[in-house]
Amino acid sequence: MSSAAPQWAGDAEALRELQASLAGQVELRDRFAQPLRSIAGFEVGSEDEGATVRAVAVLMDADTLAVLDRQTARRPASMPALPGLRSFRELPALLDVLAMLRHAPDLAFVRGHGSAHPQRFGIAAHFGVASGVPSIGVATSTLTGEARMALHEMRGAFTPLRDGRQQIGWLLRSRPDCEPLVVSPGHRVAMAAAPELVMRFATGNRLPEPLRLAGTQASPMA
Repeated sequence: MSSAAPQWAGDAEALRELQASLAGQVELRDRFAQPLRSIAGFEVGSEDEGATVRAVAVLMDADTLAVLDRQTARRPASMPALPGLRSFRELPALLDVLAMLRHAPDLAFVRGHGSAHPQRFGIAAHFGVASGVPSIGVATSTLTGEARMALHEMRGAFTPLRDGRQQIGWLLRSRPDCEPLVVSPGHRVAMAAAPELVMRFATGNRLPEPLRLAGTQASPMA
């Protein structure tokens, strides 16, 4: 019986090789505008039982959190959702919706992982490298790694997420009554800066405000 995974087996191996090559272009140092003038949240969902990829972006003023623009882009899915290779499926729609905004943000919050990925190249990293936009990945579950220190229940508490000896991100308690977020730099943001930037814009909610607003318009990806 045929299935999507065997059909894509050879392509998946080639994509993993490309992924490893692109991961070498990631910059984990602060190269975003300071002070920040604008921020944006990017989330990807699916329609038509997964046949269409939908990307939503919400652009906001970094000081007032006023919404400056919001856009939605749709593309036919070019490949199935393969483990660890989500970014290749989602990136085209994300780049489309970025181009639709009135201007690029100084900093992007992308729903998903950055360096907290088995190949250290999740969707936030791929988006950042492809677009040049400084980015942070914000996810609600881990793909790899573990926290070796207990996480305090207070708002703003964070602890390193490690894979072996390497720190790959953070577990961040953005609200005291919620499970922690998995926060990791994508591109042009230092590891140390990522949790502080998420907390700056998580104004009483679990997610940073632009990502929360984007999430209200994008269905969950299967």
